Amino acid sequence: MNVKSTTLPSGLTVVTEEMRNLDSVALGVWIKSGSRNEAEGEHGIAHLLEHMAFKGTGRRTARQIAEEIENVGGEVNAATSTESTSYYARVLRDDVPLAVDILADILTNSAFDVDELEREKSVILQEIGAANDTPDDIVFDKFSETAFRAQTIGRPILGTPESVMAFNPDEIRRYLSRNYVTDRMFVVAAGAVRHEDFVREVEKRFENLPTTASSPLIMEPARYTGGDIREARDLMDAQVLLGFEGKAYHARDFYCSQILANVLGGGMSSRLFQEVREIRGLCYSVYAFHWGFSDTGVFGIHAATGGDNLPELIPVIVDELKKSSMSIRQEEIDRARAQIRAQLLMGQESPAARAGQLARQMMLYGRPIPNYELMQRLSDITTDRLTDLAGRLFFNTTPTLSAIGPVDALAPTSDIVSSLSAAQATAHKTAAE
Repeated sequence: MNVKSTTLPSGLTVVTEEMRNLDSVALGVWIKSGSRNEAEGEHGIAHLLEHMAFKGTGRRTARQIAEEIENVGGEVNAATSTESTSYYARVLRDDVPLAVDILADILTNSAFDVDELEREKSVILQEIGAANDTPDDIVFDKFSETAFRAQTIGRPILGTPESVMAFNPDEIRRYLSRNYVTDRMFVVAAGAVRHEDFVREVEKRFENLPTTASSPLIMEPARYTGGDIREARDLMDAQVLLGFEGKAYHARDFYCSQILANVLGGGMSSRLFQEVREIRGLCYSVYAFHWGFSDTGVFGIHAATGGDNLPELIPVIVDELKKSSMSIRQEEIDRARAQIRAQLLMGQESPAARAGQLARQMMLYGRPIPNYELMQRLSDITTDRLTDLAGRLFFNTTPTLSAIGPVDALAPTSDIVSSLSAAQATAHKTAAE
């Protein structure tokens, strides 16, 4: 692994991976701060800051930012998630200094002009409206709000129209000074990049970054609550999401949960796809997923189907969950492990994907993780560990159900909980026998 890491005197960490035979570089700045780090009254400010960073600095107008990077055929963008924010670019090797300069400029010298802010608020209101018109987006937002009720981790990243419209430049600056500090930021590049040259560029252009936060880190501990939320809409299809509390990134069962998600619904050969879609034809889409956060996680099953199939759909899914707590074949583990390995290695063929992988590893573990180490973590997973995990994930916690569309035929939550309890009892009885 041709990965190098340097921590500058300021505390800023710089990581590169030189990928030979490429002419381009993917680079960016990742901040260990996202929507979960918003204080009371700041709902949506992390995402708004990401937008405003591109709306002009002390040296460049918004138009100049766009034109300078596109004049050399490059591109620049950003993204906000629950626990991180990223600003990234893709350019040819000779244009790396320009890309670093633009990223440094927008992160250390943004103007936060009042007129630009009002325009960008309108853009975000349209973004919120578009999300509300997309059922398969809403079902996930409602799921998070219900699974982590009245907590920042459960709030939609975009904020609400009311919260977004209330922000002013000073509030954005306060959030920035509290979260965008060197010990929480990582500058990463992958592709046609030389580590020493890149470090010099970063050190020179990011010298104005604050090294200490203006106030303590804000992030309340997550409390999984579970529950039920349904929204009846006149749609062709129902979007249904059944989930449970998952495992945090550093938990012993994190990688085990990833394997279990693949076994249950990670592809066309998975249990849920075969039983629910192929054999019974109860939906056109079904998959399982596991998301990790710093102190909790989410394990979920998403299905999209016609309303008439709902009475049968959930019981079949619950039955597959029960079966996974009773028996999982070694060949299923091997297939899931091969899928994860292939995704990992294929992603490393893309400089943008590789830069993102390295940044996530630095934020989560404080160091780049070699492929062999990741594979070792996956190879330690046994059939007994998986069935034990399934029993604890699905039957020892309160489920969360989110549904939108023609959902009148969906069973009450009490029936779903009863089905899970009955499945648990059956599984325990079978295991005892």
